Amino acid sequence: MSSISEFRRGMAIRFNNDVWVISEFQHVTPGNWRAMVRTKLKNLKTGRVVENTFRMTDDIEQVRLETKDMQYLYEADGNLYFMDVETFDQTFIAEDIMGDQKRFLKEGESVTISFLEGVAITAELPITINFKVIEAEPGIRGDSATNLMKNAVIETGAKIQVPLFINEGDIIKVDIRTGKYSERISRG
Repeated sequence: MSSISEFRRGMAIRFNNDVWVISEFQHVTPGNWRAMVRTKLKNLKTGRVVENTFRMTDDIEQVRLETKDMQYLYEADGNLYFMDVETFDQTFIAEDIMGDQKRFLKEGESVTISFLEGVAITAELPITINFKVIEAEPGIRGDSATNLMKNAVIETGAKIQVPLFINEGDIIKVDIRTGKYSERISRG
């Protein structure tokens, strides 16, 4: 059991018979009441986010997650296959574990996978990844005075909005959290 005072961001706990990760927490002492901790918790199985307040006297079970950096290999039968970069062991996870991030998954990409009792429960891509633009609508000269965006398709097949100056063959950086263009790395 862990004390509430030991809470930290990214810590996994067992709460209401599920495993949750603390995404935000704040120690609060309102007036002459006893101290408490307000938290935002993310369910590792469903992805649902809830807010909960814990009293300092509550005991919560801390869950130990094993995280590994793995390399994406391929997709087959609704599963995504990965290789451990240290041991070269291969494992697979259901594609729904990746959620919306799956559209940014490309062969050879590094992914951090969290395991609970030997079972993969979460997979996270790096915050930003570089992609080659394979298809882009033509930009119209003279329209660059405003912050206009156009549609583009990156090498994974995902469609994103990019500035007018981006052309087919350019290498761009995409923020995976938002799915938005971040910057141009090089021209095609």
